[in-house]
Amino acid sequence: MSKDLTFGMERRQIAILIGCVAGLLAAVYGIYAVDDSDAKLAASTPAATVESPAGTLAIPDKVTRELSTGKLAAFVVHKQRKPLSDITFLDGTGKERSISEWRGRVVLLNLWATWCAPCRKEMPDLAKLQRLLGGDDFEVVAISVDRKGAEASARFLIEAQATSLALYIDRSARILNPLGAIGLPATYLIDRQGNEIGRILGPADWASEDALRLVAAALKEQG
Repeated sequence: MSKDLTFGMERRQIAILIGCVAGLLAAVYGIYAVDDSDAKLAASTPAATVESPAGTLAIPDKVTRELSTGKLAAFVVHKQRKPLSDITFLDGTGKERSISEWRGRVVLLNLWATWCAPCRKEMPDLAKLQRLLGGDDFEVVAISVDRKGAEASARFLIEAQATSLALYIDRSARILNPLGAIGLPATYLIDRQGNEIGRILGPADWASEDALRLVAAALKEQG
């Protein structure tokens, strides 16, 4: 490997690490308000009804900026949606996959790594969201960009109690640039047409009422 290539990989690793540390500090000081609230979803009609300890949550017909609130206050809803870059990665069997394969479904795309402390903190919540809403219409697609590869990433999901998430990997971390990810974790909500609804750079409580309402609104959108 040339010195220039090695230096470039090291710089990218350092940049991701800095972003990860910044996300951890944000979580510690409450910027993203991560907690362990145990919201529950009515599995029979996920797009229409969300059950929480406080009762049934009203779900709007589409995602708007007003849904960036509470635990998802840092989530940026785009004024105009644009197609997400058609990134490629590997699944747990080593098969190459493309995010375009999920067209027709709502996707919460999450980028993570085993060495990212905020990723470890939010992974159980992502897994809970997948258990509550996952199915034919929705999936949490969590992609590891860890250079350690599939074995280490699979072990991480077990340790983080996130085995409801499928294993997806990009050891090269090439997907970071087209997605504009300057740190980890980074999460993108994608509509059925493959357009990016919005994103959050940093951790969030994906099992919170605010997160359930956001995803349920995306599921309820027509066309």
